[in-house]
Amino acid sequence: PWELDCSYLPSNWPEGIIEFINYGTKYRSELNLALKSINFKVDKGEKLGIVGRTGSGKSSLVLGLFRMLEAAEGKILIDGYDISKIGLHDLRNRLTLIPQDPILFSGTLRFNLDPFNHYTDEAIWHALELANLKSFIKDANNNNNDANYGLDMNISEGGSNISLGQRQLVCLARALLRHTSILVLDEATAAIDMQTDNLIQETIRREFSSCTVITIAHRLNTVLDYDRILVLEDGQMKELDSPKMLLQNKNSAFYSLAKDAHLVE
Repeated sequence: PWELDCSYLPSNWPEGIIEFINYGTKYRSELNLALKSINFKVDKGEKLGIVGRTGSGKSSLVLGLFRMLEAAEGKILIDGYDISKIGLHDLRNRLTLIPQDPILFSGTLRFNLDPFNHYTDEAIWHALELANLKSFIKDANNNNNDANYGLDMNISEGGSNISLGQRQLVCLARALLRHTSILVLDEATAAIDMQTDNLIQETIRREFSSCTVITIAHRLNTVLDYDRILVLEDGQMKELDSPKMLLQNKNSAFYSLAKDAHLVE
């Protein structure tokens, strides 16, 4: 259900501890499991990179965490609470996802960042500044003297009137505004230029340093300084360790991926 009585959840939920216990999921009941026997725990504030070849189950893991796919077996706990018992509204309201394809709607920039008017103009401008968008918004509206006119600039359906990199930065600004204790990036930098990629990565490292961050990495170099790396293969866990330990083992799947990416010889 979209709404459930979640009054039992602490007001500061979640703190950021995520646990997959014997978890499996599938896209339709008649299909095989897309993920199976997934067991791992992410501590509060930990940075976890998820890697694997196409079809390994990376995106399925994110879909499961946000309950866009329901568990076929096992469960996911956040701070010890089974997410299948939490209403979808409460669950998704307390987590933040920056998806691979930026989701933007026809309307103002303000509406795209804050559709329910929860935040002040000052807070929105601050998020835009942190996302390296403030100067672009100001320049795009330099013929208008109203200080907040830029927030009312029009965004076309899907963000077609701004560049792909700028669309992704708007999604970053949205995440900065919400600033939940759990942030998930689903290959958010797969299709953008390296400069914008670096901007996003630097901002996340700085502004979400105390948050739990899970990144599905398209570019392995973005997660080389993370606490741990989870390697998925055919819907199952292949490896889970620090990048340093995985790279020291030349027989590891992660080393093979890094070699393909020309990060090691």
